[in-house]
Amino acid sequence: MDKKAHNPTPWLQGFGLNHAVEVSGHSRTVYLSGQTASAADGSALHPGDIVAQYKTAWQCLKDALETAEMTPANLVRMNFYTTDVDAFMAAAEEIMPIHMEEGAEIVATLLGVSKLYDPATMIEIEATAVG
Repeated sequence: MDKKAHNPTPWLQGFGLNHAVEVSGHSRTVYLSGQTASAADGSALHPGDIVAQYKTAWQCLKDALETAEMTPANLVRMNFYTTDVDAFMAAAEEIMPIHMEEGAEIVATLLGVSKLYDPATMIEIEATAVG
């Protein structure tokens, strides 16, 4: 698999994001459902702490990737759904390096939503991986 980033302007790269990622020579695509910081019974973990929720949701995403025999380096797209865009942006300098440090080269969309499945859930991460 070959990945090539396309960035007509550099500002997204400061967040570990790209304007576009071209993928060629891959044989599998894995679409990952939204991952959240949830306990085994589905209840939200870390209420009110978007950073802790992001880290837990990221680990859940990595666990799902592992079952498909993939790693964060296989990710090409992540969508972030949050009930608090201001809190996400305030924590972006702490949150965004998490996926960068593990080799994810992605495009992304940040979406503000009124609520997620549990009122205490602040962040959900949806992704696409290729391999």
